[in-house]
Amino acid sequence: MAMSATELETYIRAAFPDAQVKIDDLAGDGDHYACSIVSEAFRGLPRVRQHQLVYDSLQGHMGDKLHALALKTATP
Repeated sequence: MAMSATELETYIRAAFPDAQVKIDDLAGDGDHYACSIVSEAFRGLPRVRQHQLVYDSLQGHMGDKLHALALKTATP
Protein backbone atom coordinates (compact mmCIF):
# COMPACT_ATOMS: atom_id res chain seq x y z
CA MET A 1 0.00 0.00 0.00
CA ALA A 2 1.46 3.37 -1.04
CA MET A 3 0.95 6.94 0.10
CA SER A 4 0.07 9.72 -2.34
CA ALA A 5 2.06 12.96 -2.36
CA THR A 6 -1.14 14.76 -1.36
CA GLU A 7 -1.60 12.52 1.67
CA LEU A 8 2.05 12.99 2.65
CA GLU A 9 1.69 16.76 2.39
CA THR A 10 -1.50 16.66 4.48
CA TYR A 11 0.34 14.98 7.37
CA ILE A 12 3.24 17.42 7.14
CA ARG A 13 1.03 20.51 6.97
CA ALA A 14 -1.00 19.32 9.97
CA ALA A 15 2.19 19.30 12.04
CA PHE A 16 3.81 22.37 10.44
CA PRO A 17 1.03 24.74 9.31
CA ASP A 18 3.51 27.48 8.33
CA ALA A 19 5.63 25.15 6.21
CA GLN A 20 6.68 25.56 2.62
CA VAL A 21 6.56 21.98 1.34
CA LYS A 22 7.95 20.55 -1.90
CA ILE A 23 7.50 16.85 -2.61
CA ASP A 24 9.00 14.82 -5.46
CA ASP A 25 7.96 11.22 -6.18
CA LEU A 26 11.35 9.69 -6.92
CA ALA A 27 10.24 6.38 -8.42
CA GLY A 28 6.69 7.10 -9.55
CA ASP A 29 5.39 4.42 -7.21
CA GLY A 30 4.07 6.48 -4.29
CA ASP A 31 6.58 4.75 -2.05
CA HIS A 32 9.80 6.76 -2.51
CA TYR A 33 9.75 10.52 -2.00
CA ALA A 34 12.11 13.45 -1.58
CA CYS A 35 10.65 16.21 0.54
CA SER A 36 11.87 19.72 1.28
CA ILE A 37 10.25 21.46 4.26
CA VAL A 38 10.91 25.01 5.41
CA SER A 39 9.34 25.85 8.77
CA GLU A 40 9.91 28.14 11.71
CA ALA A 41 9.36 25.07 13.93
CA PHE A 42 12.86 23.88 13.04
CA ARG A 43 14.63 27.00 14.32
CA GLY A 44 17.35 26.19 16.85
CA LEU A 45 16.96 22.43 16.49
CA PRO A 46 19.67 20.09 15.25
CA ARG A 47 18.96 18.48 11.89
CA VAL A 48 18.40 15.05 13.46
CA ARG A 49 15.64 16.46 15.70
CA GLN A 50 14.08 18.30 12.73
CA HIS A 51 13.86 15.02 10.83
CA GLN A 52 12.47 13.21 13.87
CA LEU A 53 9.67 15.79 14.06
CA VAL A 54 8.81 15.17 10.42
CA TYR A 55 8.79 11.39 10.92
CA ASP A 56 6.59 11.87 14.00
CA SER A 57 4.13 13.88 11.88
CA LEU A 58 3.64 10.81 9.66
CA GLN A 59 1.91 9.01 12.55
CA GLY A 60 3.63 5.66 12.11
CA HIS A 61 3.25 5.41 8.32
CA MET A 62 7.01 5.56 7.71
CA GLY A 63 8.06 2.00 6.93
CA ASP A 64 4.43 0.99 6.37
CA LYS A 65 2.64 3.02 3.68
CA LEU A 66 5.80 4.97 2.96
CA HIS A 67 9.03 3.11 2.28
CA ALA A 68 11.59 5.89 1.70
CA LEU A 69 11.65 9.60 2.43
CA ALA A 70 14.69 11.76 1.69
CA LEU A 71 14.33 14.87 3.84
CA LYS A 72 15.73 18.35 3.54
CA THR A 73 14.62 20.67 6.35
CA ALA A 74 15.36 24.35 6.89
CA THR A 75 14.15 27.50 8.61
CA PRO A 76 12.85 30.54 6.73
